[in-house]
Amino acid sequence: MRIAWGITGAGHFLRESFEVFKRIKETTADLKVTAFVSRAGEEVIKMYGLADELLNISPGGYLEEIFFERNQGASVPKSGRFLLQKYDALIITPATSNSTAKIAYGIADTIVTNAVAQAVKGSVPVFIVPVDIAGEIESRMPYSIDREICMNCEICPPRENCPGYAIVDQIDLLKCNGCGECVKLCSFGAIRGGLTRLKVRDIDSKNVRMIRELEGITVLDNPPGILDEIARLMQKLKY
Repeated sequence: MRIAWGITGAGHFLRESFEVFKRIKETTADLKVTAFVSRAGEEVIKMYGLADELLNISPGGYLEEIFFERNQGASVPKSGRFLLQKYDALIITPATSNSTAKIAYGIADTIVTNAVAQAVKGSVPVFIVPVDIAGEIESRMPYSIDREICMNCEICPPRENCPGYAIVDQIDLLKCNGCGECVKLCSFGAIRGGLTRLKVRDIDSKNVRMIRELEGITVLDNPPGILDEIARLMQKLKY
């Protein structure tokens, strides 16, 4: 079975999406996963310490590559594979509100939205897990420094031992690799990740409703829903 996985720049549902793909890889014989990663997606994968896990899911070789948007150019030639029926499905998880809006209005100017457009044109089924569906969501945040707790130590073990040199007064998330060593090294517990509650905007809910009506696209409420869809697809394709 050959799956294309589109990753956008959302932290919400990111770890859950990785867990789903790890499970699919472990339980599905001869599964190949090609990752199509947006520029923002590449950044958040690093922030959340998931770069090595992505390599385990898409280790390289034909139809198991990782395509980063920064290397693909504006035309994203690798998306032509969808027109050649190289994939059994395209799964976008997690899908940011930005990507969801572009898909709703037919805009294809990133590696992920271009993949969706070409997949629909090539009659490849598309499954999308938006992060902003309705109501409120509880999202896991990357590491940050709580300035009310930080003691501004002259010798700061997290700063001195950060492998990415990401800590000055705050954590530079574009340099952070999500390893979490800083959390262990701060004696005062000033560095943490954690959960936060976010309100879904009306416009984002509207865009999700719009893509539910689009031909060739199925919207899923969460990453575990991918497992059922893959099972149904395998049965249909007699894998």
